[in-house]
Amino acid sequence: MGISTREAYGKALVELGKKYDFFVMDADLSKATQTIQFKKVFPHRFFNMGVSEGDMMTTAAGMASCGKIVFASSFAMFAAGRAYEQIRNSIAYPDLHVIVGGTHAGVLIGEDGASHQCIEDISLMRTIPNMTVLVPCDEKSVFATVETAITSNGPVYIRMGRGAAEDVYTNPPEVKIGNGIVLRDGSDATLIAIGDLVPEALKAAELMSQNGISAAVIDMISVKPLDEELVRYYAKKTGKIITAEDHNIIGGLGSAVSEVVAELGYAQIRRVGIHDKFGRSGGRSALQTHFRLNAQEILDTYKLFYK
Repeated sequence: MGISTREAYGKALVELGKKYDFFVMDADLSKATQTIQFKKVFPHRFFNMGVSEGDMMTTAAGMASCGKIVFASSFAMFAAGRAYEQIRNSIAYPDLHVIVGGTHAGVLIGEDGASHQCIEDISLMRTIPNMTVLVPCDEKSVFATVETAITSNGPVYIRMGRGAAEDVYTNPPEVKIGNGIVLRDGSDATLIAIGDLVPEALKAAELMSQNGISAAVIDMISVKPLDEELVRYYAKKTGKIITAEDHNIIGGLGSAVSEVVAELGYAQIRRVGIHDKFGRSGGRSALQTHFRLNAQEILDTYKLFYK
């Protein structure tokens, strides 16, 4: 088990801060979001904006309008939720290069409970014009994602979790906006996952192989823009797609992929995720079992709908 994606975010900001000139803001949660790591090394480039997410976003927009690269970080619930209007009107509408780091996303953050378990942030962010949505799954992919965000243009939303993330990559992958990453090829089914569900998709593919089912696995790290070409290719190749995410199946990865598949006129799709329910308090493992965000659910979904 590796470190959490939020910890990886803090480490990436420090390492990349030595290479690139950017500023980091936080809404009084730097210890939780791990931007405190950046603050310790680059105190003159860090701003604590207090419990004022809207102010943080508009200030970041102002700095970006002057040519500065800015990271604005908070819990996903507060970044994407509370500051939605400011992100939409002050950052995305003028197409400014502000990178919003949303940590503690999904129900797998654990004991914080439904009020903090944001399962709507991808839906909110991907429907905003000009916005790019990236969801890394482990330490190495966080580093690559942060660097890609720095060198890109326009607004970017990076979604991260709280708990330890299983290592998927041994080296930083090549993260390109608009591209998914094929982790495993297959001919019978395609598993498309993001974040904490990527390692579960890999486990599910292994379980499926033991049952004579050849499953491809895609880390759809770029949720928006979505890699439509890759989806079309595997939809045609396998005819069966299962998406997996720690997010409401309404508006998230499953919806994004379904929109592409629906236009094809062929292939079947099923979605593993939060079925339009609020989260609840509990340990990560218990919540993963309760909401069936695991490899067994992916396998069972295949058996239920495709056999």
